[in-house]
Amino acid sequence: MKKITIIGGGPAGYAAALYANNFDLEVTLVESDELGGTCLNRGCIPAKYWLHVAELNHEINHAHDYGIQIDEKSIDWNTTTTKRQEIINKLVSGIGTLLKSKKVNIVEGWGQIESKNVVVVKKENGEEERLASDYILIATGSQPRTLPDLEFDNNFIISSDSALNWDEPPKKVCIVGAGAIGCEFASLLIDLQSEVTVVEVEEEILPGLDKRTSGELRKQLSKRGVVFKLNTSIESVSGNELSFSDNEKESFDCVLVAIGRKPFTDNIGLENVGISNTNGFIPVDFETMQTSVENIYALGDIVKDSPQLAHVAFAEAISAITYIGTGDKSPVNYSAIPYVVYTNPELAEVGINSEKAKLNEIDISQSQHSFVGIGRALIQNQNQGIVKVYAEENGPIVGASVCGPSAGELIHELMYMVGWEALPEEASDFIHAHPTLSEAIGESLMSLSGKGLH
Repeated sequence: MKKITIIGGGPAGYAAALYANNFDLEVTLVESDELGGTCLNRGCIPAKYWLHVAELNHEINHAHDYGIQIDEKSIDWNTTTTKRQEIINKLVSGIGTLLKSKKVNIVEGWGQIESKNVVVVKKENGEEERLASDYILIATGSQPRTLPDLEFDNNFIISSDSALNWDEPPKKVCIVGAGAIGCEFASLLIDLQSEVTVVEVEEEILPGLDKRTSGELRKQLSKRGVVFKLNTSIESVSGNELSFSDNEKESFDCVLVAIGRKPFTDNIGLENVGISNTNGFIPVDFETMQTSVENIYALGDIVKDSPQLAHVAFAEAISAITYIGTGDKSPVNYSAIPYVVYTNPELAEVGINSEKAKLNEIDISQSQHSFVGIGRALIQNQNQGIVKVYAEENGPIVGASVCGPSAGELIHELMYMVGWEALPEEASDFIHAHPTLSEAIGESLMSLSGKGLH
């Protein structure tokens, strides 16, 4: 029986451990913190919980639009934070139960590669345990990045990790960075009545995504009160006052630095086996997830040129375990990965957008349809936003971008079209139920095929 040691119990690590049960593999999982990693404990789950709380608060504040009068509303933050922790605990406990049911040996401690077949686990009590195995999977995840003059003090200058543990939201926040994390915090905080300013050095929010849909999201967040300072940076910090590159100064209760995440690969023994890295990111063979040492694999946020997304980590884990277990290559289809920004409204994208097409010199045609006239969106009072679909000239659908209600759910229909290389005329033949939000996709596909309805 082949033996595998996995370092890290986040999405990549626990997915690999669970999937290994499908093959004749003996698995040991090493984790120094909580099972579930950043995603369950300090990222995806608590962030989306707060976004849901914020959305509920927003809907209650606008219930009068539907004739529902609420005389008095209050938020019990103790109950809110308790509920958040209950959900996290339930999910983390569920992962632990699943791993045990699959006979995964869980070892608590800091895992460090000693040689290509040995991982040393340093435990809290000072003891060490050596684990010998045929394969090693590195899945150590990531941590928040910061800037030289904005080092985290967990008081005034904070990370997204610590922000999710607020007892209640601050009154006035400056968010540095308008990527997915920054925009999600801006959305939830403005819906919880905080004053929010977002600082971004680029000319548009969500750099790299479609500028039209990103601009639509910025417009909608601005209407709700978020202040965006684009093409701007922070020059200096004096007490609680920030000086910006546009020569303006302003005081805040705290600064949330949300400029992305860096790989957690320090002190895990890469140098002991000669595995190189670029700023902590490990290059791999994307057909197998192997590093430069053939029996050592890297997965998830630490992989060079791979999106730092939990669902990508799941897919990479399956790919690696499939190769280890069978010898067959099952590479991740990186061209059809859905990317979701869980703001209100949501923004989601898959495949190529117009900017990426230009960079790659791909000739595309595109169509778009607004949610303005979509009945279900009007009913939900969320009829602002658009669907954009891209296809190669006289070829298949290669990408899509959606800004609007439930965009994170709608994008999966378009994901299949991109992944299966559907032609616009083929995809436009399918009927969408009425009234649904997905009718906006149907309308976009009809327009892309040259036979628009509305």
